[in-house]
Amino acid sequence: MNNLTDYLKSTGGFARMKELRSVGFQTREIAALVAAGTIERVKPGLYRLADETGSGEHAGLVAVCRAVPEGVICLISALDYYGLTTFNPSEIYVAIPHGAKPPRMHYPPIQPFFFRNRFYSPGIEQVTTPTGGIRIYNREKTVCDMFRYRHKLGEDLALEGLKQYLKLKEASVAQLLEYAAICQAKTVMLPYLKALVS
Repeated sequence: MNNLTDYLKSTGGFARMKELRSVGFQTREIAALVAAGTIERVKPGLYRLADETGSGEHAGLVAVCRAVPEGVICLISALDYYGLTTFNPSEIYVAIPHGAKPPRMHYPPIQPFFFRNRFYSPGIEQVTTPTGGIRIYNREKTVCDMFRYRHKLGEDLALEGLKQYLKLKEASVAQLLEYAAICQAKTVMLPYLKALVS
């Protein structure tokens, strides 16, 4: 059992079930350590070592925010955090100021996006989770960023995010339009917005 915790320490505290099995750990050993509270199941197939940094559902986001001090959880990872998509990203999408040094992380896997200041600064929120604090863009900025990156990430994901956002009790079309202007996505979003709100 100690070997498994040592292995997790060597991978930065995180590992996927596939990796653990490929290096010879048995499912029952992993299950026993989860039951003992030594390791935590972050999400299906992903485990992390329980330590002083905390553990739980958003451990990967917390780890990224700790490892990348100016990083902000964005795009698909932010959509996923807010429950605005059914897509489960395999990497953590993180915004970094344009010109900053690229982050070097072994785990969790990240997908950095370099935002110019006019896109980077607006809409950042500090959220406290049971696992720890994260910096993340608010819902409106996230949806508008998805439209800004629709060619790279898929218009279907941007549209899904918009539809799910509009179902929220606290949805604000005015705020959405404000961020759409900031993100230079207003022209592209307006036809969808009109069709969905009418």
